[in-house]
Amino acid sequence: MLRPALSIGLVSATVLLGGMALTGSASAEPGAAPAQSQAARYPADSLRALGDRVGLRIGTAVNTDELGSNADYTRITAEQFSSVTPENVMKWQLVEPTRGTYDWAAADRLVAFAKKNKQLVRGHTLVWHSQLPTWLSSDGYTTTLSNDELKALLKKHIQDQVKHFKGDIWQWDVVNEAFDDDGQPRQTIWYKAWGGLGYIADAFRWAHEADPKALLFYNDYNLEFTGVKSNAVYDLVRSLKAQRVPIDGVGFQGHLDTQYGFPDLQNNLQRFADLGLKVAETEVDVRTFTQAPPNENTPTNPLAGYAQESYWSRALKACLAVRECISFTPWGFGDTYSWIPGWFDNPQEGAALLYDGNLQPKSQYYVLQQDLALAAGAPHRSGPGAGHN
Repeated sequence: MLRPALSIGLVSATVLLGGMALTGSASAEPGAAPAQSQAARYPADSLRALGDRVGLRIGTAVNTDELGSNADYTRITAEQFSSVTPENVMKWQLVEPTRGTYDWAAADRLVAFAKKNKQLVRGHTLVWHSQLPTWLSSDGYTTTLSNDELKALLKKHIQDQVKHFKGDIWQWDVVNEAFDDDGQPRQTIWYKAWGGLGYIADAFRWAHEADPKALLFYNDYNLEFTGVKSNAVYDLVRSLKAQRVPIDGVGFQGHLDTQYGFPDLQNNLQRFADLGLKVAETEVDVRTFTQAPPNENTPTNPLAGYAQESYWSRALKACLAVRECISFTPWGFGDTYSWIPGWFDNPQEGAALLYDGNLQPKSQYYVLQQDLALAAGAPHRSGPGAGHN
């Protein structure tokens, strides 16, 4: 797996960036959009154009502070990705910092940017125990509000937010990270208010009432590995389906680390898909051990980049192999803006994304580009949001 990745990194400047061969391939692909009309919006060898050929949306999480103010960041966001996810600006903490007063401005700007650049939007996230406004909870596990208040507030929050963006959101992460690593439900304010996991079914029903056309997802990390957590979420969504709860898909966050083995990702994507669900890789990054700040995005092992190339490639190929996997979204694209170094700092980890600190593409980018260029035989996605048919 590593040697081909090394080769791709070496030849990328002459073969891939030039776009000559890929432009020809894209235009010759049955059902592909004409190369000229594609090029008018974004390069024919961009990740988004190559993903379009099999109907796969290639997305990114977006730092809205950089969008519009940083020319290179803004250009890459528009050219390379066909869907966008707000890193923070749709989380409860930011949309309702003061009880009863909404602030949609930053999220509205992202939606407008997506429309302008013909991108779809993943809404992130409606129900989570983290990044709540302090008037609601300081930690997601304790609150001064009564259970009845919490239930009414959650319904109002979900329906107000979904209605505000009605028609503009392709996929909503309705509920995020409801399980601990041991497969047990998190004892959050929501779990306590309902006396169990009943809030999850209610959240999906409320979101569906507010926008019946949006795809509604459960989203979590470590679902990539078969184990107690993945099995617990599998049992949950199977139960929701049996209850006719309007859940459309499951998001696999995909926060990978080279110190651990690569997960049985394709099998897990497929077993959830076999429940009649869409699946997506929603927050992909591949971290490794790095030097101390200010070099927190420089790997300590010079061979680490080859392992990262392999993990990125295998993660994308797992999605490509499962027809129901409708989007592949790295959690950002520039190492400078990654959450990893600030969170994993003992020991230090980083270098997790496709572009370096200067927003130059790394070898991992070229590996994904090549994989997508060679993916003509992958099953074509279908349904709302699929790329060119």
